[in-house]
Amino acid sequence: MQTVGFVVYPGVQSMSLAALSVFEFANLELDEPAYDVRVVSENGGAMPCSFGVTIQSEAFPAEPFDTVMVCGSTGVPTSTPGLLDYLRVTSQTSRRVAAICTGAFLLAETGLLDGRRATTHWLLARELREHYPAVHVEEDRIFIIDGTVWTSAGMSAGVDLALAMVEKDLGAELARAVARMLVLYHRRAGGQSQFSALLDLEPKSDRIQTALNYAKNHLRSALSVEELAAAANLSPRQFSRTFRAETGQSPAKAVEHLRLEAARLMMEQTRHPVEVVAREVGFADRERMRRAFLRAFGQPPQAIRRMAPESPMDVSAA
Repeated sequence: MQTVGFVVYPGVQSMSLAALSVFEFANLELDEPAYDVRVVSENGGAMPCSFGVTIQSEAFPAEPFDTVMVCGSTGVPTSTPGLLDYLRVTSQTSRRVAAICTGAFLLAETGLLDGRRATTHWLLARELREHYPAVHVEEDRIFIIDGTVWTSAGMSAGVDLALAMVEKDLGAELARAVARMLVLYHRRAGGQSQFSALLDLEPKSDRIQTALNYAKNHLRSALSVEELAAAANLSPRQFSRTFRAETGQSPAKAVEHLRLEAARLMMEQTRHPVEVVAREVGFADRERMRRAFLRAFGQPPQAIRRMAPESPMDVSAA
């Protein structure tokens, strides 16, 4: 049986422990449990969370865990010498070490992330990069695996990270079953963006929001300014002016971001040829989509696909 230790500390964010349920439900799906999960802290006992509730923990054990999961907090965690020493030792004795959200700051403080790719919540990614310049921070990722070290973005991304561990340990079918048990639409691939194009635009009026929703649901259409303006019940000139004032972007650039988001998901989650993906999301051809990917992500569509799991989740089954 594989042992998993969730490391907590004062002020830990309780949602970090949502990833624990992935291993719990993996055990429920199997004839015999595969994971022994424990919550541990420097001194053991009741651990106060950021919201005021407490979590019961046991003191750091002498025996190593197979997997160590360092939980996150709502801000940069406060370390102690004992906590950092434990993480340094366990990085040498455990098969893999993971950090959920801002737990990456604790791994970075030990030096474990030096020279490695890592991610954390986008709100604190710049701070992680500034404080630990030896870490290759990639803020636009759900989770990253670099050798034996795993890091995830926000708290909910820890669930995606844990599902990826189950898939690696016990296969894609079990990971799909756990995702269904947890009522998840699908498991997000590690290379998937933390950001949503619609959320990032943050339109202020219902009319512009309506136009954006229309665009997202009609990506195969040309989506001219006239077409979007009609969806918003505005003249093309008024629509363009209002759109830029509310979003800071032109309608054409916003549509490209929506198409890129949809194309990236298809590249990660399906094996459709690039030509099919380009057609489905409204790019005129694969070359135009390739150029858009290079501008936005610094790599072509095929590179995004290579970063996705070898057996993408069947969305219809999750």
